[in-house]
Amino acid sequence: MLLDTASLYFRAYFGVPDSVKAPDGTPVNAVRGLLDFIDRLVKDHRPGHLVACMDADWRPRWRVELIPTYKAHRVAEESPEGPDTEEVPDTLSPQVPVIEAVLDALGIARVGVAGYEADDVIGTYTARARGPVDIVTGDRDLYQLVDDARGVRVLYPVKGVGTLHLTDEAALREKYGVDGRGYADLALLRGDPSDGLPGVAGIGEKTAAKLLAEFGDLAGIQAAVDDPKAKLTPSQRKRLTEARPYLAVAPKVVRVADDVPLPDVGTELPRAPRDAAALDELAARWGLGGSLQRLLATLTA
Repeated sequence: MLLDTASLYFRAYFGVPDSVKAPDGTPVNAVRGLLDFIDRLVKDHRPGHLVACMDADWRPRWRVELIPTYKAHRVAEESPEGPDTEEVPDTLSPQVPVIEAVLDALGIARVGVAGYEADDVIGTYTARARGPVDIVTGDRDLYQLVDDARGVRVLYPVKGVGTLHLTDEAALREKYGVDGRGYADLALLRGDPSDGLPGVAGIGEKTAAKLLAEFGDLAGIQAAVDDPKAKLTPSQRKRLTEARPYLAVAPKVVRVADDVPLPDVGTELPRAPRDAAALDELAARWGLGGSLQRLLATLTA
């Protein structure tokens, strides 16, 4: 089981009231909400391995160099030396180091790699997996990894994690008209304002799905643009021609990497805390209460 950790703690932050606080009054709603998420996921799915995948760089420079608008609207402060600072709610930022410390003390593998997003870490673990993989994320970008033949599916939280939409190839075909392999092409054609991806003007989700059904993939669509006999409307042919510079670079930006240099860490689901003393200190300092106790009971069961 691979967790898109930031996606989940953002959901926890907005789903759990900020009245949930540490003894000193600091909000810990994202911390406790994430622990409750993990508890429910482990209870319901019993993974043998669990990795909390992190954004070591939420806006990698190599993606921005290809498409400068990539996530540009979410930049709070640019940094020429390293990752730009992401615009995050004031009361969420201080909770992230607490989340990291708690995961480490529990012994849950926490993996982020410099220069890559959590999506890329997830993509690489998925590519290396020898058995079924469940990816837990509220980000549709990871639908591109769904692969029935390899047992790769996405668990998409609809309401908390008590209600998860299990996304396999049948679900993708029903909703989007493509399988996992085709989802990245659909996404880059359609564009995604939340990620600053312009897409192809005039090509929405339904049109993109029809083009992929007709021509197979992005390469097939681009070949059709050069074929006067291909069934493209004059408008589609014009817009796809004009979008060629974008289409030349978009695949590398949209497709998650599968060759990230992952660290050598154990990913087995812990049965006992790695550092019980540190965990006790964190529990007392941050008032983690029942959320932490429930997860500990689930891990040791």
